[in-house]
Amino acid sequence: MRRWIRRIAQAMLVAGALALGAAPAAAQSVLRDAETEQLFGDMMRPIIVAAGLSPNNVKVVLLNDKEVNAFVAGGQTVYVNSGLINAATSANEVQGVVAHEIGHIVGGHVPLQGQGTKGAMGISLLSLALGLAAMAAGSGDAGAAILSAGQTAAMGKFLAFSRSQEASADAAAVRFLGGAGVSGKGFLSFFKKLQNMEFRYGYTGPDVDPFAQTHPMTGDRIATLTADLEKSPSWNKPANADFERRFKRIQAKLRGYLDEPKATLVRYPESDQSIPARYARAYAYHKGGYPEQAATETGALVKADPTDPYFLELQGQIMLEAGDPKGALGPLRQATQLTNYSPLIATTFGHALIATEDRSNLAEAEKVLRQAVARDDDNPFAWFQLGMAYTQEGDTARAALATAEQSTLTGDLRTAAQSARAAVAGLKPGTPDYIRAQDIQLVADNELSKKKKQRGQ
Repeated sequence: MRRWIRRIAQAMLVAGALALGAAPAAAQSVLRDAETEQLFGDMMRPIIVAAGLSPNNVKVVLLNDKEVNAFVAGGQTVYVNSGLINAATSANEVQGVVAHEIGHIVGGHVPLQGQGTKGAMGISLLSLALGLAAMAAGSGDAGAAILSAGQTAAMGKFLAFSRSQEASADAAAVRFLGGAGVSGKGFLSFFKKLQNMEFRYGYTGPDVDPFAQTHPMTGDRIATLTADLEKSPSWNKPANADFERRFKRIQAKLRGYLDEPKATLVRYPESDQSIPARYARAYAYHKGGYPEQAATETGALVKADPTDPYFLELQGQIMLEAGDPKGALGPLRQATQLTNYSPLIATTFGHALIATEDRSNLAEAEKVLRQAVARDDDNPFAWFQLGMAYTQEGDTARAALATAEQSTLTGDLRTAAQSARAAVAGLKPGTPDYIRAQDIQLVADNELSKKKKQRGQ
C-alpha cells in the first residue's frame, strides 16, 4: 500500500508542478549599473512605444546569472541574465530578445499561464480520481497506468499552451521591431546562436520530441522568423552605431566585473588599447588587487574623454574602494553633475562624502542622497547611506526611517516595523516623513501578523 501512496504523492506533485511559471527557481542577484541601465532604456524605448507601452513603466533588469536567458515573471519587468549579455554579439541581438519578452508582457502570458495550467490540472486531477478508483477496486497496475497516462496528457496540454505563447511572442517581436524601425537581423542571428548551442549540447536532433518542449523547435522558429522579418521595411536598416559602441563598453565592463581577472586579461590583453578593453582591464585589475594597474587604465579612459561620466564614475569608485574617499570626491562629483544626478552615481558620491569622515561634507551627502532615493527608491544601499548621514548629523528619527525603508526593500520586516515605530515616535506628526513611517509600520506589522498566523496553522 505504501508503494501506491508514494505514487499518488508523486502524481499530485506533478499536478502541482504544472502551475509553476517559467522563471528560474533559484534566487539571483540584481546587477545595478548606471551606464548599463541608461543603454537599456535608450535602445528599448522605441520598441516599448511600438508595443503600446510606456517607457516609464517597463523595466529591463540585469541579473547575475551565467545562463543565456531572459524572462518575464509578471508586471512589466524584463529580466536579462548576464550570460545573455556575454553571449550576444550586438546590441541589436539584445533588442530582439527583449522585444520577444515584451511580447509576453503585451500578451499577458504570465497571468494567462493559469489558463494553460487550468486545463492541464483538470486532466491531471481526473486521472488521479480514476487511478484511485481503480486501485480501490483492487487493480493496482491499472490504476498506475491511468495515473501515468493522465500525467502525460496533462503535461502535453501544458507544453502545447507554452509553445503557443512562445510563437505569439515571436510574432509580437516582429511587429514591435518593425514598428520601431529596428532591424530584426539581430533577433534572427541570436536564434541561430541558440540553435548552434542546441547542436553542441545535444538538445536537438532526430531523437528530440518537438511535442515535449516548452518552446517551438528553434529551427522552425528561425524559418518562420526569417520569412516574417525579411518582409519588414526595417530589415536592411543599419544598426544604431551609438548603441553598438555603448554595448561593447557595457559588455566589457560586465565581463571585467564578473569573470576571473586572469580570464579577462586573456580576453582583453594589454596589446588591445581599445576603450572596451581598458574598461574590462580596469575592473579586472581592481578585482584582482592591483590598484596601480587599475588606476592606470582608468586614468587612460578619463584622458581619452575627460567628460565621460562613466569613466569618471569608475575612477572615483576605484579610488573610494582603495581607501581614498577624499580623492574620489572630484571625479564622483563631476560624474554626478554630468548625469544630472543619476541616482546610482549620486549614491556612490554620497557614500564617498560620508567616508571622508569630515562633518563639513554631511550636508552635501544628505542632499545628494535624498535626491537619489527620491528618483530611485528601490536601492537599499542608498537608504543605508542616507541613514548613515542622518546618524552622524544626530537626526535619529530620520535615521530610523531610512533604516525602515532599507529593511522593507531587503525583506527584513521585523527591523522595518521596529525602525518605523521609532521614526513615528520621533518625527513631527502630519509631516510627509511621519506619514511614510506610519505606512511602513502598518504594512510591516500586517505582514508579520500574517506570517505568524501561517506558522500557527
